[in-house]
Amino acid sequence: MEKIRSILAASIDVKQQILADPELLNNIAASAQQITKAFQQKNRIYLCGNGGSAADAQHLAAEFSGRFYTDRKALPAEALHVNTSYLTAVANDYSYDVVYARLIEGISNPGDILIGLSTSGNSANVVKAFETARTMGVFTIGFTGKDGGKMKGLSDIWIGVPSQDTPRIQEAHITIGHIICQLVEESYFQSNDPTS
Repeated sequence: MEKIRSILAASIDVKQQILADPELLNNIAASAQQITKAFQQKNRIYLCGNGGSAADAQHLAAEFSGRFYTDRKALPAEALHVNTSYLTAVANDYSYDVVYARLIEGISNPGDILIGLSTSGNSANVVKAFETARTMGVFTIGFTGKDGGKMKGLSDIWIGVPSQDTPRIQEAHITIGHIICQLVEESYFQSNDPTS
């Protein structure tokens, strides 16, 4: 029982640190504003990660393209790892490090947004995707842990969760992602008919 309390307390502590960090809160708000602007300009959102972070990327893409709180039209968001034929072909023929970069090169347009999730900030395939995004005029939002790794310097907006513990970072990523989804949905559809 004490172990459960300790884990929950650690998770709560990370979120309390986020709550007390004005710069981090501003970056969350700025991310929501940038995503809303991209949708208003008919741009798309792409998300990528590995393992649990891939699952979180897919989860957040579904919140945009499906629904969050309200019945409304779909928003163009896609997780880059869901085409397994593409993923395995490129990983086999080239390298797993370029699976996301090649997709960004092939399908993105200036003004699109790439959201990368990596607890270390050093996942090679996400880093390469961010590097490619820079050359394509794609805006980057990096979700990482405390230090940010290589992604910190490649992110137009950096959201660094104040922890080095992978499960606590991922829990915070999905919380922050949900906050952004709610803010975007409210902002984008506030003056529009949500079904149009």
